[in-house]
Amino acid sequence: MSFPTTYKDIIKRIENIDPVNYAKTRNYLDGDITYLSPYISRGVLSTKQILNMLIDKGYNPFEIEKFIQELAWREYYQRTWQHLEDDMFDDIRLKYTGTKHRKIQTALLNAETGITAIDAAINDLYAFGYMHNHVRMYTASIACNIGKAYWQLPSQWMYYHLLDGDLASNTCSWQWIAGSFSVKQYYCNQENINKYTNSDQKNTFLDIGYDKLPGIEIPPALSETSSLDLKTILPANEKLVLDTSLPLVIYNSYNLDPLWKMDIKANRILLLEPSHFKQYPVSEKVIQFIIDLSKNIDGIQVFTAEINDIPDLHMYPAIFSKEHPAFNHIPGIKEERDWLFPEVTGFHNSFFSYWKKCEQHLSKLHKHTPALQRA
Repeated sequence: MSFPTTYKDIIKRIENIDPVNYAKTRNYLDGDITYLSPYISRGVLSTKQILNMLIDKGYNPFEIEKFIQELAWREYYQRTWQHLEDDMFDDIRLKYTGTKHRKIQTALLNAETGITAIDAAINDLYAFGYMHNHVRMYTASIACNIGKAYWQLPSQWMYYHLLDGDLASNTCSWQWIAGSFSVKQYYCNQENINKYTNSDQKNTFLDIGYDKLPGIEIPPALSETSSLDLKTILPANEKLVLDTSLPLVIYNSYNLDPLWKMDIKANRILLLEPSHFKQYPVSEKVIQFIIDLSKNIDGIQVFTAEINDIPDLHMYPAIFSKEHPAFNHIPGIKEERDWLFPEVTGFHNSFFSYWKKCEQHLSKLHKHTPALQRA
């Protein structure tokens, strides 16, 4: 498992997508997965760009509706964050009272749950910064609904290690599993895990029927809990070389699009604000991935400081950034992100209600200007 960081190699991943087979196999550990999520989360690619490239290859939107739906989940979570702002980091719809603690199971941290597929996936998360989406659901269900942990700390642990860490997707997904952003909690049993991970394990604490899962006591394997002290190691700051006669283009860990504003001469800064990473810490592996992706942007300078620490900030003819709930404080012009469904905004209680509105615009998706690519 690897995640290249050159733009040319990233574009190749889009070219190799089989969206029809993806829809059929995506829930399996060995399914036809795109592995594009780190590049979408980091803003190297937009969901619209990916779809446009597939349409250029001859796919009809209605033929690959399931694939589009999966892209739309990301936009749904982003729209949720836009609307709720910081309230997204608390229980969104209801407070589930079955939790027993606000820590994380030591067995999860040590990849020692006793469920082979889960433990292997946690080790892969540490090694590669990635976990299959279906296994993320299993892991969250074990933490929250079997191990009775409140969702916040386990979700922070997972986000810390994910190259594709997206605060909206990660936070809302954990809440969906835990039942605070859905009508019920999500459960998995060993039979389901075996089916989708190609394993054949038996006699685990999940080797029971679904009807019995909600009522089981916390298994001994999940009884020990731990606290976390997650910290981000940021690169040392270097002196910026800036021209105050040119615009200032601000990039961040969620906007690393090498094609954005490429047609203008400008100062380009990857802003790594310590305040942001103190609130939402990520691993050293994630920081290095972000920095490596930023190298696709011509003339980029990495600045480890707050926005107001940029010298002569008021002197530039314009400051550009992309709209994002984590960076509303950036001054200047905030350009809209490249949405699949820009017409569908606001908060929706469920993805189903959101998607019903998106469906009305599916027929327009095939009308676009061919996606701009750089060799």
